[in-house]
Amino acid sequence: MRELSGLEGLYLEDLEVGMVGCYAKTVTETDIVMYAGLSGDTNPVHLNQEYAKTTMFEGRIAHGMLSAGFISTVLGTRLPGPGTIYLSQSLQFKVPVRIGDTVTARVTVLDIIAAKKRVVLETNCYVGDQCVISGEAMVMVPSRAVS
Repeated sequence: MRELSGLEGLYLEDLEVGMVGCYAKTVTETDIVMYAGLSGDTNPVHLNQEYAKTTMFEGRIAHGMLSAGFISTVLGTRLPGPGTIYLSQSLQFKVPVRIGDTVTARVTVLDIIAAKKRVVLETNCYVGDQCVISGEAMVMVPSRAVS
């Protein structure tokens, strides 16, 4: 396998069905506060323990899109990597993520549509062995072929 510089991703021709890329991050208080500030999502279920205790979650939870963002990290930095362009993403939020949970985003190549330079990927996030987000993405990937 070729060595990547960090600025160059895999080309369409390098990809195979079944290839996997991962990224893991432990969610912190700072992550949640910063995400709320950047996104404008100040829902008290994320920021206010007293409020969150009265909800079905019985405590604060991380923003779902914060964890889903780790999928984008995989796509843009690991598989396929730099040069990848997001086209679509479906998400199903299954279990809430809490401060201190380590979320692992796992992306698996499902299909390669070479004629359109598109790749379909399974995009799941896990805390331990439990799937907390499941989904599917379509991305556009650079090709060595001149079009």
